[in-house]
Amino acid sequence: MTDEMYDLIIVGGGMVGAALACAAADAGMRICILEAREPQRSWPLDEVDLRVSALTRASQRMLENLQVWSRMSEMRISPYTHMEVWDAEGSGRIHFSAAEIGEPDLGHIVENRVTQLALWERLETLPNVRLCFPASVAALQLEPLPGVVLQGGEQITGKLIVAADGRDSQMREMADIGTKGWDYDQHAIVATVKPARHHQQTARQRFMPRGPLALLPIDDGRCSIVWSTSPNQANELMALSDALFCDQLTLASEAILGEMVEVGPRGLFPLRLGHAQTYCRPGFVLVGDAAHAMHPLAGQGVNLGFMDAMTLADVIIEAHAAGRAIGSMVTLRRYERARKGPNLAMLAAMDAFKRIFSNDLMPLKLMRNLGLDLANRSGIVKHQLIRRAMGMSGELPPLAR
Repeated sequence: MTDEMYDLIIVGGGMVGAALACAAADAGMRICILEAREPQRSWPLDEVDLRVSALTRASQRMLENLQVWSRMSEMRISPYTHMEVWDAEGSGRIHFSAAEIGEPDLGHIVENRVTQLALWERLETLPNVRLCFPASVAALQLEPLPGVVLQGGEQITGKLIVAADGRDSQMREMADIGTKGWDYDQHAIVATVKPARHHQQTARQRFMPRGPLALLPIDDGRCSIVWSTSPNQANELMALSDALFCDQLTLASEAILGEMVEVGPRGLFPLRLGHAQTYCRPGFVLVGDAAHAMHPLAGQGVNLGFMDAMTLADVIIEAHAAGRAIGSMVTLRRYERARKGPNLAMLAAMDAFKRIFSNDLMPLKLMRNLGLDLANRSGIVKHQLIRRAMGMSGELPPLAR
């Protein structure tokens, strides 16, 4: 395999890297995916992954077009039909319903491992894809040909190297691409909880001065939580017994689903904002969290990553078909121009939300509560917000339509 020239070398076989590989492989490209570990193949039926994503309609359509959505449905996807957002420091509240815009749901809460496994199973059926794991990159070369050297010494060359290796991207660092951003003074606690009352397929988010609490519905009545708060409080909450943690969560959620009666294993993640100064070098490109990292309060991270992947696939498939170099800056700049603006706008919006709502200054309290109430009463504004949140407005790559 060392003498083989690939079209794409994708470093990172998570959800975004695997989706890109599926799209490019379907167009006949030769793909090599380098991944640190094989995806989890099985798990107990009653176990929910700590990491879940709120997949938009655009992401769903993409996954349908990549022929993996039905497999994901066999494992577990949890549609939600309503969404409620409210402010702990006032009366501001907004409620969204799928019925308002004639849709069956607003999106789906899906475990990350479900999405990744479905994509990997599809890739394993494609003869033009090599899945290489466990693999660790020791060195990156961009001249005379793009390539990587693995820890074991194997050299792999390709026409384009794609860094899809996450927020703390080693490949981005090797390519000497800097980032701009900052650490948030918040950590996120994630867990699966069982409330006394059923969630009624409603995603809920309560904004508090130290950070938001999201309750995301799982199909069996449980909820996946993302509780963003100060590092000190996060550490205190992580140290509590399950029973005491449930008590604190019941208070933080205003007991909107009654008492929290059970909590599974808890995970803790520091939050930060980051944006790559450029998305590309000759023969090298960033996608997903390697290009941008944001606050999880709207759950848009992986959806942006999927749009990166589909836009890049569209650009390089077109170049490949026309006989143009897929790793040239002319080709890659088309991708960067298409994605950098929308990504930056979403990063800025999430950062603004975080700063406006994680704050107890009286003028901001009044402004945000008034804004929530006005948006809730305005049908036009609310419908636009729903459609944008679902990925049903703006320019979309063909595979996401």
